[in-house]
Amino acid sequence: MTAPVIETGTHWLQMVAMWQELDVPEGWRVEVDGENITVSPPPVHRHELIVDEISALLRQAAPKGCGAFTNLGVEIVPLGRLYIPDLAIIPREDTATPTPAHRALLVAEVTSQGNAQRDRETKRDAYAAAPVPLYLLIDRWDPTGPSVTLFSEPDGGQYRQFLHVAFGKTITIPEPFGIELDTSGFPR
Repeated sequence: MTAPVIETGTHWLQMVAMWQELDVPEGWRVEVDGENITVSPPPVHRHELIVDEISALLRQAAPKGCGAFTNLGVEIVPLGRLYIPDLAIIPREDTATPTPAHRALLVAEVTSQGNAQRDRETKRDAYAAAPVPLYLLIDRWDPTGPSVTLFSEPDGGQYRQFLHVAFGKTITIPEPFGIELDTSGFPR
């Protein structure tokens, strides 16, 4: 099924303005999915521990001039999507919010029990369509056991490649990062 295409115009600008003006409690996340606005509570402690660990590692490995952002809105205008990934590695000069998702070198999402399917499918497909070169999915709720999947090579709205490992294994994050991510310390 193909997502509807939303033109950059008055309607999208109104959605973004509404998103920017919402008064939500600190730590809550508001995202736009087409005509739907989703509000999520702050993540749990285990979720934040994982984000902190990958943020520190990727910040050090990121190309010069890039930052690791945990509360930055990224937009995929043609799909009418505006997400706040758990982590986005983006050049610092591109951090107006929202910023076009295609400017990200990598985005990461850590699933919560209530949003796991959305991170696995809806967001994966939207990030591929952006295109975001690398999508790191840390899936604590994978039905086969906690896992990490790195999607790469976006083409035609889909990722052509992926690496999948169980928690406890190491996964390679390719250039421009060129690092090994050890998942053995990730809380379950």
